[in-house]
Amino acid sequence: MNGKDYYEVLEINCEATDRQIKESYRRLAFQYHPDRNAGDPGAVERMKGINEAYAVLSDPVKRQRYDSLRQSCGASAHDRFREGYSDNDIFRGSDINQIFEEISRSFGFRGFEDIFKEVYGTGYRTFEFRNGGVFGRGFIFTGRTGQGALRHGARQSIGSRILGKLAGYALKKMTGLGTDNGGDRYDSLRLTSEQAKNGGKVPYTDKGSSRSILISVPPGVSQGQVIRLRGLGSQGGPLTVPGDLYLEVEIARPFLQRVRSFLKDKADGLRPAD
Repeated sequence: MNGKDYYEVLEINCEATDRQIKESYRRLAFQYHPDRNAGDPGAVERMKGINEAYAVLSDPVKRQRYDSLRQSCGASAHDRFREGYSDNDIFRGSDINQIFEEISRSFGFRGFEDIFKEVYGTGYRTFEFRNGGVFGRGFIFTGRTGQGALRHGARQSIGSRILGKLAGYALKKMTGLGTDNGGDRYDSLRLTSEQAKNGGKVPYTDKGSSRSILISVPPGVSQGQVIRLRGLGSQGGPLTVPGDLYLEVEIARPFLQRVRSFLKDKADGLRPAD
């Protein structure tokens, strides 16, 4: 998936509707299903790619973020997107498992759990929950991936925070109850060229709460890079967890460069028209 465009991977255009995205994914998931391509490692890699592309483009928030990077970063949009999203972030709330089970029932193929175990090794885990007669199933990536792991997987433990997010999503989808977790938020972090070069602690004022916090900026951060702050997004309902805050780096030009640019603009404004 390195450097690939999610829309190209799903063989759709950027104006595709939610229905078209799902239909294309179902078609490709059937085409590259391991039970139809035994012994073909290329099909396995293709399956990983379409799984990731669908998980992103079928989620409105992730798709909006990816589209924004696609406009600003062009061919490097995928790599920039993965700087701020782990495998758990990518697949959180996805209905991929349900689609695989539908394919299994329709064509007699192996089900979701067997396929993902083959494709991703031990790097994921399924879970179930029952509450008041409501039943739900989902999956999470644990970071302990085997040979079939996605290359960009971030190492994360299985904790109540992740399970709570996934269970809450599944519960709302099944019952319509308002159990949404908090949403992700996006903002910019303005740095001087020296701060970007040297890194360190940088003050930031949260626009949501007006709270000032110190952010650890890695040395050599670049324009447009995204810094993720877990748990600083919007708060969800009761017994849920907040989303994350994503800060896009903006590096200010040095003072003399800004002065030269200002004077040039002034001079251009004073020149007579041809």
